[in-house]
Amino acid sequence: MSYVDGFIVPVPRDKLDAYKALAAKAGALWKEHGALAFVECVGDDVPYGKRTSFPRAVEAGEDEVVVFSWIVYASREDRDAVNARVMADPRLETDPARMPFDGKRMIFGGFRAFLEL
Repeated sequence: MSYVDGFIVPVPRDKLDAYKALAAKAGALWKEHGALAFVECVGDDVPYGKRTSFPRAVEAGEDEVVVFSWIVYASREDRDAVNARVMADPRLETDPARMPFDGKRMIFGGFRAFLEL
């Protein structure tokens, strides 16, 4: 079974094109270093819930859209090795001031797959 890193992040609508460009570069790096898949999705039907929701989870403002992303790896061990290579790659943008989103509100985690159809 595969291993998946998942992410939810609020992105200002006026910075969405910059986010997409950054995601394309990051995705290429992750794939080059061994990720099996790299997927980025812009919220299309993500209503603001009464108790909880994707927008509530990341405290998305009126001027922001929620982006849901995931990276697929062969295993947890493979994920750890791929991420170590990516983080050591000088092409990876790491300056928070240059990011087109607020990384402090990003939700992320690693997940072991238990069903793949």
